Parts: sequence; structure tokens; C-alpha cells
Amino acid sequence: MKLKSPLADIYVPDERPLEEALKRTTHLAVGAHQDDIEIMAYHGIATCYGAGDQWFSGITVTDGSGSPRTGKYKDCSDEEMKDIRFQEQKKAALEGKYSVQIQLRYESKKVKDLAFKGLVTDLFEIFKATKPNVVYLHNPADKHPTHVALCMRSIEALRKLSMDERPKKVYGCEVWRSLDWLSEKSLVPLSCSDHPELAEALVKLYDSQIVGGKRYDLAVTGRRYANATFFETHHIDQSNALAFAMDLMPLINDHTASVEAYVMQLIDHFKNDAKSMLRGVSKN
Repeated sequence: MKLKSPLADIYVPDERPLEEALKRTTHLAVGAHQDDIEIMAYHGIATCYGAGDQWFSGITVTDGSGSPRTGKYKDCSDEEMKDIRFQEQKKAALEGKYSVQIQLRYESKKVKDLAFKGLVTDLFEIFKATKPNVVYLHNPADKHPTHVALCMRSIEALRKLSMDERPKKVYGCEVWRSLDWLSEKSLVPLSCSDHPELAEALVKLYDSQIVGGKRYDLAVTGRRYANATFFETHHIDQSNALAFAMDLMPLINDHTASVEAYVMQLIDHFKNDAKSMLRGVSKN
């Protein structure tokens, strides 16, 4: 596996040989920033935690330099913040018993630069080396531009794989926008009920974000609990915590499919659902 990023760091928490750690990966998440993986792909982390025959690996793409900061972090330089967030991600990988944690450490602007091909090459190399069954990406309707750009680069890399190398499932996950607006036929519920102490601990490891002014520890837990309760209108809760995702496999299997058209189609489904509901209970 040859990566283009000159600052790329590859961490194997249990110190097994890298080739073995890559090949045993069954679930893989690609997150833009340190802590994105723990927010959006906890379903995969929990599925693999202590399983033995299933292993979670993470890719964190950016260097963490642009994060907001206050409190004890308010005077940290960008270089200091990079190191702090870099170490926090490694602690999460150790705590979550990841197979491999890769930090590419690109600047955010590189992710959004259409002319820069190094990131797609790196993602392709990692996908090819791991051949995961399940991949967690940012969703293309997210409101953070780096997240959306990374989703696009990830789809491009996955499309380069041969059919037998592609994952069986690719999910576009929640971070900077909830996905409860998706119609029932489009929404994929992912249980996050297992190991609740781990779920909480992983997000709290990112002290630079929580003390730095963003209460992700409360927000992430609250969203998952809310998703579980509001998922069904006429049935009791089937899960204590849910994350929502959209199925991105149609975009992976069809090289000609437009990501924009796919997202607009999902929005149209929501519009039609709302229209149908209103017409069913109103004379106007």
C-alpha cells in the first residue's frame, strides 16, 4: 500500500503486522476530521468490538488544524492543535480496538480541490488493501463542505475497484445534518445500542472539541436516542440508540450515476411523502 500523503500515519493498536491488520478489516469508515468516525460510524465500531472475526478500521483525512477552540485550548496554535487532535484520534482507535487507524493529514482545502488527485489515489490504495464488507462515508447531503467533498472523493475511489473488490454495503452517515427526513424506503437505520459506555467514552476522548466549545458528547448521544424513539410512530422502540444513513451502493455500482441527481431524487421522495400526508388529511 503506497500512499501519496507525505504525513500519513498508520497505527495498529494491537501491534499486529500491518498487512494482517489491513486484510482482517471488515468494516471501514472514512471521516474528514478527528472524531467524525466515532460520531458517524459507531455502528461499525460496536459491531466489531471484541468480535474476533470482524474488525473495524478508520481513515481520518484532514489534519485538524482548523478546529474552533476556547477555554484551555484558546491559545493553541494550528500546529499544536494538529498534534492534539492527532493524538486524540489514536487514543480513540486504541479504546475502540480498531484494526488500523490511518491519518492522512491533508489540509481541508486539498479535499475540496478537484484538481488534486492524491486523495483519491490514497483512498483507492486503502480500499484495495482492506477490501471491507461495509464502508461508512459522510453523506452527500451533509452541510459541511469538507464532508461532502470527501464523500465525492470516496465514491470516486470506490468506483475504481473491480466488482469483486467492492464492499457489499456503503452507507452515507449523519454528522452535520440529521437524516430523519429520508423516506422509509431510503433510510437505513443502524443500531448503536451495544456497548453504550464505549459509545460515550469514544466521543469524550476528544477533549479539545468538547472543552473547546462543542458539546459533541451530549449532541451525539441525544441524536441517537431521539432517532430510536422517533423512528416509529405507532410501535414501541426496537432499539435504544439509532444512527441513520442513506444507501450509497447505487452510486458505487453505477459509474454513470450522478450523485447530485441521486440526492435530488431522495429529496423528491421526501417532498412527495409530505405532499401525500397533507392531501390525505386535508380538503385543501
